[in-house]
Amino acid sequence: MNPAPTTHESPDSHFSPRTVLDASDISRALTRIAHEILERNRGADPVVLLGIPTRGVGLAARIRDRIAAVEGRSVPTGSLDVTMYRDDIGLKPARALEHTDIPPGGIDGKVVVLVDDVLFSGRTIRAALDAIGDIGRPKAVQLAVLVDRGHRELPIRADYVGKNLPTSLVERVTVHLTEYDEADAVVIADRTGAKV
Repeated sequence: MNPAPTTHESPDSHFSPRTVLDASDISRALTRIAHEILERNRGADPVVLLGIPTRGVGLAARIRDRIAAVEGRSVPTGSLDVTMYRDDIGLKPARALEHTDIPPGGIDGKVVVLVDDVLFSGRTIRAALDAIGDIGRPKAVQLAVLVDRGHRELPIRADYVGKNLPTSLVERVTVHLTEYDEADAVVIADRTGAKV
């Protein structure tokens, strides 16, 4: 059973979505992110990609494939579950634990690029940083996101952004990927049900 699309919305709201990124937009954004990662880190040697479940894992795999197409080799790629590190763990309904898969070489001395679908409050990334601290000591941690929708509650900024998408707090951003859903798309809607 595929997990439901990641949704970033205010509670008790009802939305009528519209597509803001289609499959070709997502593909171009991920290609650009892959090239920016290589440029900033002067190649793929120091890089380890860690996707944050669920859709961050699929995005990390796609970025890995694009880097491999340029460099002729794959970079270590894994997943990082942050469920037990979240600061809202007792405030929201229980979440199912996801899989953490650290590549065999580990992360010590590496440049870890966290990959997530949507950057919102920043609390998921804070949890990811805590989780990384329990796994090893990377040389640096960078952040790649498909969508940055604003409304940060913590001083966290993405290094690589597919699309900056200014939103209001009453809007919902949902990412669909073919690995989990029927198609690639990013959709947005407002709580009134009117298209935005």
